[in-house]
Amino acid sequence: MNKLAAMLCLGLWATGASAEEMPGMDHGAMPEMDHGAMKGMDHNAMPGMDHGAMKGMDHSAMPGAAHTGAASDPGAPAAPPRLPTPSDADRAAAFPDVQGHALADNDLHAYWLFDRLEYQKADEGTTLAWDAEGWVGADVDRLWLRTQGERTNGHTESAELQALYGHAVSPWWTLVGGVRQDFKPESPQTWAAFGIQGEPLADLDTEATLYLGENRQSSLRLEGDYDLPLTSSLILQPRMEANFFSRNDPVRQQGSGLSTLEAGLRLRYEIIPEIAPYVGVNWTKRYGRTADYAREEGDDAQEARLVVGVRLWY
Repeated sequence: MNKLAAMLCLGLWATGASAEEMPGMDHGAMPEMDHGAMKGMDHNAMPGMDHGAMKGMDHSAMPGAAHTGAASDPGAPAAPPRLPTPSDADRAAAFPDVQGHALADNDLHAYWLFDRLEYQKADEGTTLAWDAEGWVGADVDRLWLRTQGERTNGHTESAELQALYGHAVSPWWTLVGGVRQDFKPESPQTWAAFGIQGEPLADLDTEATLYLGENRQSSLRLEGDYDLPLTSSLILQPRMEANFFSRNDPVRQQGSGLSTLEAGLRLRYEIIPEIAPYVGVNWTKRYGRTADYAREEGDDAQEARLVVGVRLWY
């Protein structure tokens, strides 16, 4: 037993000695390696490494690294992409100057208006009066048609038809020229017509037309009417017309200078915009030699009439 114990002690001693004496494995002798000091190692003291400077490092300046706002602030929205600033040439191409009728529509259109289609209570009986106009054409160039007249007790007192070429010189004004044919009173008469029509104010329609007739006779007609909305469907329309002549014409009872002045006031109700019945009053006064011709025929120089009619357009 003593011999076995001695052999075991000898083996354990030999093993411990060989571990300590292995070449290159002297841990205590390893240069610059203090294992006991590693537990409290100060990494800030490592040579060549300034850890304090890393806190203020500008990572956006690092080459090859593209940092966004989301990298520094995960909750921040992504920055929108920057668009190129348009140049003056780009603005000029996108917003060109539009002059005159550059946007005019060249398609063919048509419009017809019976501004007055009415019965009038006259001294000599019942009178049917009409005043209508229409056009066919595009936005700039059009063929205009006008007609007006009266029939009293089935007899035509006056009737005329005009065919005019119209050229728009602005959004609100049109120059017209053409012919006018009078069928009554008396024998037919033909006139050359030149004028201007338009809207100097909104809802104010005006016409000024010069007529050159036979036997050196000439005439000037001024017309105007204004739509005054009282409600969305109720419109009051004052209207006026004045006629001038250069020479006396006893056959047609037309005197020189201011011949006739007509004024009216009509109140219409628009069932739909295209159909509007109305009631009103119309007043006519003759002046100068025209008034004398009327008195010679037993007529009054002035007259007021109650009217009822309908205004149509399509």
